Amino acid sequence: MVDGASAPGAAGPSAPRSVAYWAPCKYMDPPAVPPLDVRAREEEAAMATALAAGYEGRRVRRTLYRRTVDYWGSVPTWLRHRSLSGPVQHDWFLRPTPHQVIDLLSPAAYTESVSSIGRVLVHTSTNKVRCPVNVVRWLPEGRRIVTGSTSGEFTLWNGLTFHFESILQAHDSAVRAMSWTHSGSWLVSADQNGHIKYFQHNMNNVQAFVGHRDAIRGISFAPDDQRFVTVADDSTLKIWGFDEAQEESTLKGHGWEVKCVDWHPQQALLVSGSKDNLVKFWDPRSGTELGTFHGHKNTVQAVQWNPAGHLVATASRDQSIKLYDIRAMQELCTLKGHAKEVCSLEWHPVHSDLLVSGGSEGSILYWSLRAPQIHVPVHTIEDAHESNVWSLQWHPLGHLLASGSNDHTTRFWSRGRPGEQVEASQDGTSGASDPWGDLDAQDDTIPGLAPTRTFGTDEMPGLDANAWGAPSAQPRASRRTERWRQKPPPWA
Repeated sequence: MVDGASAPGAAGPSAPRSVAYWAPCKYMDPPAVPPLDVRAREEEAAMATALAAGYEGRRVRRTLYRRTVDYWGSVPTWLRHRSLSGPVQHDWFLRPTPHQVIDLLSPAAYTESVSSIGRVLVHTSTNKVRCPVNVVRWLPEGRRIVTGSTSGEFTLWNGLTFHFESILQAHDSAVRAMSWTHSGSWLVSADQNGHIKYFQHNMNNVQAFVGHRDAIRGISFAPDDQRFVTVADDSTLKIWGFDEAQEESTLKGHGWEVKCVDWHPQQALLVSGSKDNLVKFWDPRSGTELGTFHGHKNTVQAVQWNPAGHLVATASRDQSIKLYDIRAMQELCTLKGHAKEVCSLEWHPVHSDLLVSGGSEGSILYWSLRAPQIHVPVHTIEDAHESNVWSLQWHPLGHLLASGSNDHTTRFWSRGRPGEQVEASQDGTSGASDPWGDLDAQDDTIPGLAPTRTFGTDEMPGLDANAWGAPSAQPRASRRTERWRQKPPPWA
């Protein structure tokens, strides 16, 4: 018997069996150029045939290549790094080169929030029936996003390829507010007529009732999901028992329409903003008012607690954003950068210092509390939308930002990959200039396959400018080093 080969006539369960082991052989093939995409050639041939036959109709639609932003690849890599790093905390940094894309980790792996700024427009999604998008909400698992529009429809978009998945006529009037429970099992929405509806994770409507006599503007859940609060244009706040779908108490104190509300992430504390320019704090258990801030000079349109729970951001039509510290019950700072009224706010789910805001001029601004100058935005997208940015929300992992606007579109913004250039899209939208875009001769070649440079007999590589094709006599390495010092990387 030889090396696992069975003898002739051997039988029974104890007889040895031959095992074929796999051995790699792909490396033995000679190197070859990757094949071209045949779809482009097929489209060109079909169009040429149609034109030759006298076809004068609409041109053949070209194949659209959707960009996919898959977050899962970075999660196990980060977990593996954490398991191998031990008790010592390491800060991960990336070099500005496309070759570092494979080392790009989840936003939670970086201590600096600047690496999570969504400055790259990934995709623009628009319904067939064009209408303003009032609310955008990621599903708890982050694989889809649901949008609520003025037509009363819910639209589900894929969170990886951003294509259309489903549409549902959820309300008879404009959807004004939506909120998922912290457990991720239920979605509660409200509309212009004051109706409140419960939806399961599969978008099955199981409960509907009248909550207010006017339009409901905001919904927020308690930390234990047993209760939620709604605010409306009837100048009241109402606290509801979720399981009973019944009103428990009504909070009165605002003198005009209440536009926004948010429940504290850990405690029984509410904050609300109104058309009377006031920001009020409430105790939901007793229904009493705890304090009032008079800092804004116009309607307060958005309020939100930061993930840590000690700061409140408020946005107003007076073109300003204010931060309040509840530990001292005083204003921390005022952020001014929008040219018109501020419509929406959203804190980053991982980095508590990163705040994003949307304005009625269509711009999106990013603010960081760790920046040297807090009052100056760390990044600005002037033409993010063509009209009011009504809603903003981060992906649960923090690598994608979704924005809904009055220009009938939902747009997805991704953080920039190492060495990536920010280019203007076909509809004219573009972000700020790439912080690494002014470095000449980006490292965009495959190592080992770059073209060979030839030098003269009297030329020294790295010292003679003519060898690099540069007009200046300064060595290329020195120019890149100088620009590196003038503009440090955003995540350093």
